Amino acid sequence: MSGAASPGFPGIPGGELAAATAEEMRALGAGVATLLRAGDLVVLSGPLGAGKTTLVQGIAEGLKVRGPITSPTFVIARVHPSLSGGPALVHADAYRLGGSLEVDDLDLDASLDESVTVVEWGEGLVEGLSEERLEIHIERGDEGERRLVRLHGVGPRWSAVTV
Repeated sequence: MSGAASPGFPGIPGGELAAATAEEMRALGAGVATLLRAGDLVVLSGPLGAGKTTLVQGIAEGLKVRGPITSPTFVIARVHPSLSGGPALVHADAYRLGGSLEVDDLDLDASLDESVTVVEWGEGLVEGLSEERLEIHIERGDEGERRLVRLHGVGPRWSAVTV
């Protein structure tokens, strides 16, 4: 990963974050997990194969939840209970959803307060779940497996986080 340390974002390099391997993407996710607490909403976006699920694997490792963490594309959402007394991880995939009414049917807001909720492909669909959220956009870099990661905090909870 590249960049200098960013104030208010411990363990995560600043600037445009780069992950050259799946291991680095998981390490970045584990770093993001240090910032997360019950009630947090994380919205992931990026093209197919960008590394969204790999990032969630790192978040899950950092949160110490039961796995395995796989893409929830066909089951839409999975709940991973904590193994350490922390919040559960709700991992959802909005790729197959047709709109906000189908998001409502998932009842993600029912567990939002006591869980960390991470939604892949949620951009434009799940923002109504919380006025505060961490948005993470992943792009493929020009070179091989390299991924570029941008974090953007929305609301007072995340005001110090924009990478």
